[in-house]
Amino acid sequence: MKRYDKVFKEEAVRLSDEIGPKKAAEQLGVAYYTLQEWRRRRTLHGDGAHIGSGRAYSSADKTAREIELEREIGELRRANEILKDALGFFAVDRKR
Repeated sequence: MKRYDKVFKEEAVRLSDEIGPKKAAEQLGVAYYTLQEWRRRRTLHGDGAHIGSGRAYSSADKTAREIELEREIGELRRANEILKDALGFFAVDRKR
């Protein structure tokens, strides 16, 4: 995965404001959805949206409860996928 620095992200978002995100993404060689994510982060976090080349904000900014909830969401999503697979398996078996 390619990482971009703060200045590049800010300039890319500024360019996308001027000429549109699709054209800006094509000109810069950045995936459209990546540029859209940068634009979303700017809307949510303002000037602190593009710190360094990593995430919009560090995990240190999150409370212990937020981290716990994110972990729980991940576990529930995995469990949900398992249940979907099982449902598909049993549905095929019942048709026989």
